[in-house]
Amino acid sequence: MLMQYIDYYQVLGVSKSASEKEIKQAYRHLARKHHPDLHQGDAKTKAEEQFKQINEAYEVLGDPEKRAKYDKLGMNWQAGDEVNFDPSGMGGGYNYSYQQPQDFDLNGFGFSDFFSQFFGQDFARAHQGSGQQYRSAAYKGEDIDAQISLSVDELIRGVEKELQLAVPNACSACGGQRFTQRGVCHACGGTGVTEDSKTVKVTIPAGLYPGATLRLKGLGGKGYGDGPPGDLYLHLKAGVTRGWQINGSDLETELTVFPEQAVLGDKLQVPTPHGQVQLKLQPGIHNGQKLRLRSKGLPKKDGSRGDLYFKVRIDIPAVLSEEETSLYRQIQELRLKKQ
Repeated sequence: MLMQYIDYYQVLGVSKSASEKEIKQAYRHLARKHHPDLHQGDAKTKAEEQFKQINEAYEVLGDPEKRAKYDKLGMNWQAGDEVNFDPSGMGGGYNYSYQQPQDFDLNGFGFSDFFSQFFGQDFARAHQGSGQQYRSAAYKGEDIDAQISLSVDELIRGVEKELQLAVPNACSACGGQRFTQRGVCHACGGTGVTEDSKTVKVTIPAGLYPGATLRLKGLGGKGYGDGPPGDLYLHLKAGVTRGWQINGSDLETELTVFPEQAVLGDKLQVPTPHGQVQLKLQPGIHNGQKLRLRSKGLPKKDGSRGDLYFKVRIDIPAVLSEEETSLYRQIQELRLKKQ
């Protein structure tokens, strides 16, 4: 049979290699953006068509079995708007017939002929029944991704933080299914979730590296029915910290020295995120030169630590005594004699 081919990946704006999570995120973003209730007049009519197509695309790509079947069809699709395909996915002389169950209005969901012929029979069976059947199901709560910026000290020593989170929960009206018997669920806008806000306290252990992800079990969205709650995935990054420049796991700061220390060398007590250490200045250091202290930076993924760099800044004291000024004059005279 000839059928209008729909590129569901293009509808959702994702690549064919997109993960399940990426597909879900794209769908929810587009479903909210094009929900008809957010538009008026001609824009509402256009939004309704887009909304139907977005839901249809996710109905296929959000289901691993439907997606596999669709991908198999896609491999046999020839250039052009129409495709001659075998809905069974089996090839050969397979006779396919489709009858719409009388108690299920598939068209009410706004699905295209392409979808109805290719997926309609299985989809109709899956969605037959009352709203009570939806509510009796159990689903694990949504996982949440959040990012948190930590200071250098917090990364090294750990910290307890209070976070305000937007938490997606399974829609109670449709049981997270996105549809009711009347069509797309209006309570959640067809996304299957509603958002609540909650405050959680999290304990971040010492020694985590920038870029680490902390999984906090049970701190995600509420489960539906008897389903367990989802998890919170907390992505850590190094935030701006006064006095330190951060480059991955390496740190850099300025070290101010006086001219005589630069010329003659010295031993200095310098601060690091891990406490005070003694730094030996070699004679003849230059302004802008970087001195490295190994393993005094931030933690790394392999358990080691980055390095700490001191950028030398040679400074002259704001106030000099007569004796100090006299000595500088003598140095100047000596230099002039060498010229």
